[in-house]
Amino acid sequence: MVPFSFCSEEMRLVDEGSRGPSALFWPREQALLVADLHLEKASFFARTGQMLPPYDTRETLERVASAIRVTGARRVFALGDSFHDSKGPARLEPHAAGMLSALTRALDWVWITGNHDPHLGAEAGGTRVEEMAVNGLMLRHQALPGTREAEVSGHFHPRLVVEARGRRIARPCAVRSENRLILPAFGALTGGMNAGDPVILSALQPADAIEALVPARGQLVRYPLWRKAA
Repeated sequence: MVPFSFCSEEMRLVDEGSRGPSALFWPREQALLVADLHLEKASFFARTGQMLPPYDTRETLERVASAIRVTGARRVFALGDSFHDSKGPARLEPHAAGMLSALTRALDWVWITGNHDPHLGAEAGGTRVEEMAVNGLMLRHQALPGTREAEVSGHFHPRLVVEARGRRIARPCAVRSENRLILPAFGALTGGMNAGDPVILSALQPADAIEALVPARGQLVRYPLWRKAA
């Protein structure tokens, strides 16, 4: 885990090596924050004839369980689009359903609903809310343009895209302004958006500066994405 400060809070990015950062640990709250799990995405596409390996939910939940063990988290905040659609919980195969049930029973688990799963039902376990304020930080699925609240969100699946030695490299990253933080997508079958895309930069306004955060060899590397003109 790589420590950093955000809105006067000590935070730690959970680093999965070649996968890049995957989640956020908030020590004071003993909380793991994950965004965009997109559970049951493969089964969603299978209904339309697009067959994908049906193990994405198992893989994603195994990674969540691993992050919980590494961090010692006692709470989990899932920041929206946790299921690829609101009917996803009903499609869980027995093994994955058992994994999820064990996790939501063992921890204080909060589902923040997203645009993919706005009507998540009780069968998912845990608690469902549209957004939640925790110790001065607003947790929601999508960054709210224009707000000056301290905020943590997901939705955009940010990836840092760089050119190195003639190669294009893309890694999941977090994106931070002075008071707002967007987490990378956690799910096994999630793509990504360039962290410097105008859509992401616009969502974080107003800001003085916006940067991508990527762990590298135990250190936090900060890549400037945008700065307010002097």
